[in-house]
Amino acid sequence: MSDLSYMEELLGGAEVEWKPLAELAEVRSGWGFPNAYQGQEKGTYPFYKVSDMNIVGNETTMDSANNYVNDEVVKKLGISPAPAGTIIFPKIGAAVATNKERLLSSPSAYDHNVMGLIPSKNIISRFLFYWMQTINLSTLANDSGAVPSIRKSTVEAHLIPIPYPENPEKSLKIQAEIVRILDAFTALTAELTAELTARRKQYNYYRNQLLTFDEGKVKHLPMGQEDIGEFIRGASLQKKDFTETGVGCIHYGQIYTHYGTYADKTKTFVSEEFGKKARKAKSGDLVIATTSENDEDVCKAVAWLGSEDIAVSSDACIYRHNLNPKYISYFFQTEKFQNQKRQYITGAKVRRVNAGNLAKILIPVPSSEEQARIVSILDKFDSLTNSISEGLPREIELRQKQYEYYRDLLLNFPKPEEVAA
Repeated sequence: MSDLSYMEELLGGAEVEWKPLAELAEVRSGWGFPNAYQGQEKGTYPFYKVSDMNIVGNETTMDSANNYVNDEVVKKLGISPAPAGTIIFPKIGAAVATNKERLLSSPSAYDHNVMGLIPSKNIISRFLFYWMQTINLSTLANDSGAVPSIRKSTVEAHLIPIPYPENPEKSLKIQAEIVRILDAFTALTAELTAELTARRKQYNYYRNQLLTFDEGKVKHLPMGQEDIGEFIRGASLQKKDFTETGVGCIHYGQIYTHYGTYADKTKTFVSEEFGKKARKAKSGDLVIATTSENDEDVCKAVAWLGSEDIAVSSDACIYRHNLNPKYISYFFQTEKFQNQKRQYITGAKVRRVNAGNLAKILIPVPSSEEQARIVSILDKFDSLTNSISEGLPREIELRQKQYEYYRDLLLNFPKPEEVAA
């Protein structure tokens, strides 16, 4: 494929018109999803939340959900399920920065933190999907409020290139050819991604098994018990406080968008002066996000293993303890922890768990030697499934870069200002 002229050859010199997205698709926001329907495993329509887009597997389509609704619920809630082929993406909060667009594989509903695009007959769904992947959703977000959000009117006004706008048949043929090529590239990673998904399921299974103990054999103690640990609330820290260098810091939103199980380097910093008055985590502490837009991400934790103390934002808390830090961080990922956490979640639009309730959660406390043994096993699984420098994730990353290169090449239409010039 020629890097220089493929698009010119494909289009044959045809004009390309940039149209507002509102002319090519219906932009539809989602619906509130009452807690009464959480966890419903059977129903006519999948009901997707932002967290469902984070599931590793098919990076293109949404094929299964954690929640379903039937026709009776749809009628009661006033939902109009979106058809198969609708493109959905996060529209509020830190999830906007993840740029996780997905295609619905069947008629589905989605919650109020999600936005959908229902293509018209003049644009192929997968063509629009691939084009949306070239957009950084953060550029569409309104940052003036406390939480970044994407407005429907902003999406509707966004311009999309359409080849041969006066000849729909030829336009769709060109779109289909671009989709065919890009589909071939995405298919290259499907087998690798499926294998990675299987390994992660295996990892999750063994993590839950390793961190499950019989009550009589290992003590299960409140995390806030005096001889176990204490929770310390973070302090005010906003993105405007970030500096290029200085004292390392972790903002609560970064915990579920950037960090994994543990870290020894921070993504961001604050000034030395700011750091003097900040609440700080010491090496070995856990940093926990106590606020999120969804139940799955609230209480996500990262063990801080760096040598220097770091500043921690509000809407996060520090857990200072006498256990193995990685052991606790892995425990936070288990079903046992998640099941206990759910009873303490409060809030509607913003979900929270306070430090006082976290202190009540029971954690199994085996010997320090057993904690170290469990961590050693889980570290190997974690490295295999999550490292970007080795194994399957590295191979998938390289394939993804190759796909993105050709996607950007194929969708490199002349911009409106270039046409005018």
